[in-house]
Amino acid sequence: MELKLALIGFGVVGQGLAKLLVDKKTQLKKKYGVTFKITAISDFAKGAILDPKGIDLKKALKAVDSRKSLETLKAKTKGLDAIKTIKQAEADVVVEATFTDLKTGQPAIKHVEQAFKSKAHVVTCNKGPVALAHKRLSNLAKKHGVSWRYEGTVMSGTPVISLAKEAMAGADITAVRGILNGTTNYMLCEMEKGADYKKVLKKAQKLGYAEADPTGDVEGFDAMGKVLILANTLMGVALKEKDVKRKGITKITSAMIKKAQKSGKRYKLIGEVKKTKGGKIEASVKPTLVPATSFLGSITGPRNAISFDTDTLGEVSITGPGAGKIETGFSLLSDLLELAWGLSQKK
Repeated sequence: MELKLALIGFGVVGQGLAKLLVDKKTQLKKKYGVTFKITAISDFAKGAILDPKGIDLKKALKAVDSRKSLETLKAKTKGLDAIKTIKQAEADVVVEATFTDLKTGQPAIKHVEQAFKSKAHVVTCNKGPVALAHKRLSNLAKKHGVSWRYEGTVMSGTPVISLAKEAMAGADITAVRGILNGTTNYMLCEMEKGADYKKVLKKAQKLGYAEADPTGDVEGFDAMGKVLILANTLMGVALKEKDVKRKGITKITSAMIKKAQKSGKRYKLIGEVKKTKGGKIEASVKPTLVPATSFLGSITGPRNAISFDTDTLGEVSITGPGAGKIETGFSLLSDLLELAWGLSQKK
């Protein structure tokens, strides 16, 4: 089976997927019977090219590595914006990998909408559309007879959505809690070594874990977006930002860390969604004291981890990387392979 792809966004994650498609081309065809043809790449900073005959990913990666525009490559059409690219790409799947905006979800939501209207499936790692418009977009996909997958929106390449929706199908999930932001987990672990908040933040920024403006991480907005995704995709609700009680780690002091250590506990920024006895859904992101020997208490460094409470299996937990070029690129690849398998079963 051949799938034609349009890559919308060719930054770190888009390039991560492209590298995997190049490196694993032979393996993917031999093991899964799938080949991928890239008919378009569009990036607001790196340029846009479209060619139904296919784009050479090796040349595209080489161009951006050399800081050259994609439009220096040979292509039938150049310079289209993302929406026009999606309309003209004749792609089976649109891979949406642009930047995340958790306030408006744009421009990613518009990209997903146009893909569905163009009868294309969507694979994305962008939290915006899934956190803010999951129900509406799912209905639109159904209307146009296509589907979308978004494994990478919660824990990068670590399978969380598929684990819950597919591997644990039939189990009633009553609660989900986890360390959903690697930056803050790294910072809290470093504070346990004696460094104060400001010094740890500077170190995290130097290592590339935290942005120059770390608000999204340290104030809990990134984790909040993932909590919304978990609530809305796994528990069938439509929570919004105002429904999540959010508190970051900026008020955690060295004294608080030491006091916790003496009692055998650790602070973790925990995102949680749970069903109450009355059937309502409660969601929160907040620094939480957990036993150091517990599953979540044992997670150190910039890693993510999550636990599901279920009626049939009890507690199911998984840990893994929550970010990274190849790791997030892998989430897109795994979604593409699952999509290809599903399409092959319909033939």
